[in-house]
Amino acid sequence: MEFLQIISPEDYRVQEIFESYCSTFPEDERRDWNKLATLFSNPKVKIISVLHEAENIGYLIIWELSTYSFVEHFEVFPAFRNQKLGSHITGYLFENYPRLILEIEPDHLGDDAKRRYSFYQRNGFNLVDEMYVQPSYGEGKKPLDLWLLANYSPENIKEVKDEIYDIVYH
Repeated sequence: MEFLQIISPEDYRVQEIFESYCSTFPEDERRDWNKLATLFSNPKVKIISVLHEAENIGYLIIWELSTYSFVEHFEVFPAFRNQKLGSHITGYLFENYPRLILEIEPDHLGDDAKRRYSFYQRNGFNLVDEMYVQPSYGEGKKPLDLWLLANYSPENIKEVKDEIYDIVYH
């Protein structure tokens, strides 16, 4: 498996990533194209294409914050799901980003949310905040009640949330 940072919105993989991003994540859980394109020039953000057997199978959007990394989006494309590739990607994350935080839908929101939560639990993440609210991604988009998961025990969850709000969702 290869993990290649994409440094330009003109990269040929970005169109496939953006199409899947839009079909997988609901409107309120994602950036529009212009806001996503600005991330490529943000020094705190890495957009990583995940390749398996020379094929683009998914992507990661990772923010390198003060003492941890925030995984804003993690997707294995639908055609490659249920093949244990997500667990390999999680292994890469743990090796390269030892302190990780991410947000997910609460498991009571349906079978997909339950499966996602179970996946992250199996792969070393624990629930650290059930009262997290993802701020709106912009005009016409709603804030969302989500959960924060981490692969470590953050000392001060309020500081973590404030940093995510200030930097990722400013």
